Amino acid sequence: MRTPQGTALLDELRDHDPARELATATRLRRSHPAPLVSAALGQARLRQRAVAKFGAADAYRMFFTPDGVEQATRTSVATHRAERFARLGGVRSVADLCCGIGGDAIALARAGVSVLAVDRDPLTAQVARANAEALGLQDRIEVRCADVTEIDTTPYDAVFVDPARRGGRGRIFDPEAYSPPLSWATEAALKAPRAALKIAPGVPHEAVGPQAEAEWISDGGDVKEAVLWFGEGVEPGTFRATLLPSGATLTAAGPLPAPPVGPVGRYLYEPDGAVIRAHLVAAVVEECGGRLVDETIAYVTADEPYVSPYATGYEITDQLPFNMKKLKALLRERRVGVLTVKKRGSAVEPEELRRKMKLQGPNAATVFLTRVAGAPTMLVGQPMKRP
Repeated sequence: MRTPQGTALLDELRDHDPARELATATRLRRSHPAPLVSAALGQARLRQRAVAKFGAADAYRMFFTPDGVEQATRTSVATHRAERFARLGGVRSVADLCCGIGGDAIALARAGVSVLAVDRDPLTAQVARANAEALGLQDRIEVRCADVTEIDTTPYDAVFVDPARRGGRGRIFDPEAYSPPLSWATEAALKAPRAALKIAPGVPHEAVGPQAEAEWISDGGDVKEAVLWFGEGVEPGTFRATLLPSGATLTAAGPLPAPPVGPVGRYLYEPDGAVIRAHLVAAVVEECGGRLVDETIAYVTADEPYVSPYATGYEITDQLPFNMKKLKALLRERRVGVLTVKKRGSAVEPEELRRKMKLQGPNAATVFLTRVAGAPTMLVGQPMKRP
């Protein structure tokens, strides 16, 4: 793929339609070797998938493997982490262990940091090296194919570890089943002046040691990952939620007390997923002077409007016990043709509910399927207008 012939073929396939792949392959095989055409089509498909994570400008110059696209950190998140490393002060070099196809190494290099990128899989390491060269970063990124547990990280100012969290049967939820295990990664981090460990956002809070600062990161409202930070410049025991692209960050030093629970008010607030994962919903409750609708549900309610980057607000017009017929009648009366369905604590599938409502009309509404004081409840409302 890196030969002039392969490069020209990839450029030609940049905007190809996957639905016409058979016809495209047949045409190209008239003038190119069949193995080269197959490899180019495969790489073109991966590049199209990678645009969502890396952006078109980088994705169409980079090289990918199927696992590499799936597991790579998206650029916005990698850039946030790289910039935080740079802000810690004194970080001029980072050992990136389990580097994959090099997404984090690229972000670190662009932040002015020299990187040793290590992966034990020969093909993955080769792809990471090709990506560094394709983006003109080969002078800042050294790629090494090796077992990360055998790497001496003492010459580096910081360590970043991204353990493999997928196996032959899919996602791995036990941190000690990561490759390498979280315990090894934590030990490696504690030996470094500064370190960050990328972990699954669903990691149990009890798995976070007292020496770490834990950060949950969302991008565009979707929770992407959690990171454990160690060493100089971080706050051990702190839980943090960071929202991208704004960069808004909410912190608390340790677990917060349980927030109050009370009746549904005029406004309902849906905290960002990173806030929920970081167990910082109580901070939103305190900020808006509100309460939870149920002690087990992360919906916050208040009687006064509240605008915050950490929660999306809705004005509630109706509260109903869970009853499909009553909801259908209400939506028909309001002439609702577009219905957004959100749920917490309900087994009903949104698509199933929309189908049963047989929506008609020019208006839109949002319905929340949840529990209020333990009782299955439907809350109907509209998104609040931001100032």
